[in-house]
Amino acid sequence: MPVLLTAIAMGFIGSFHCIGMCGPLALSLPLRKDSYWGKFSGAFLYNLGRIVTYSAFGLVFGSIGKTVAFFGYQQWLSIILGILIIVFITMPKKITIFKSNDFLLIQLRRLRERLGRLFSQRNYSSLFSIGLLNGLLPCGFVYMATAGATATGDVFKGALFMAFFGLGTLPVMWSIAFFGNFITMDIRQRVRKAYPYVMMVMACMLIVRGMGLGIPYLSPKVDAAKKTVYHCIVDTKLKK
Repeated sequence: MPVLLTAIAMGFIGSFHCIGMCGPLALSLPLRKDSYWGKFSGAFLYNLGRIVTYSAFGLVFGSIGKTVAFFGYQQWLSIILGILIIVFITMPKKITIFKSNDFLLIQLRRLRERLGRLFSQRNYSSLFSIGLLNGLLPCGFVYMATAGATATGDVFKGALFMAFFGLGTLPVMWSIAFFGNFITMDIRQRVRKAYPYVMMVMACMLIVRGMGLGIPYLSPKVDAAKKTVYHCIVDTKLKK
């Protein structure tokens, strides 16, 4: 599906930007240095943990999208999300929610403390747990991906979208954990320049999808019967 390919592209390009935040964490993972297999599997488990967390986000936001779709507003939701992404790209603003919310700051500090304790444990379960918690760290790219998961209007598809997003981050983030920070700043800057274009493509796809133009997979027509399911249920209950 085109949407899933976009999710992979988002993850891949976004991973170059996230090197600044997650790179030092990946470089300091408690991997086994004396075993090629131990290092390989440890880096894999860490990234698997991240993808599991992203997929859980997809379940949550996919269920939100499904609820909206149940009320017959999925097309509008898709269009609105596409417009919001365009606004975010053309008029970027720094996310300040963690700077002004004491509750979130406390939770973020606890999350970092938990990560610190896990780094002192050299085993596979701790590496997987580090990945799980790392997926909870604030990241604008993850927030943008959840918009796509919401627009799917389906729990499974939402989880699949976020899983593909996570798979897109895998090549760069796994390589850093396994080989070290071999990606130069120049390469990062070059790839990051493509990010706004990928996001614009995704935004346009969401808008076109919401328009229901009858394009297979990309913009399928919404069955009129599906639009009226909620109203039929309400009418039935009222008649009873």
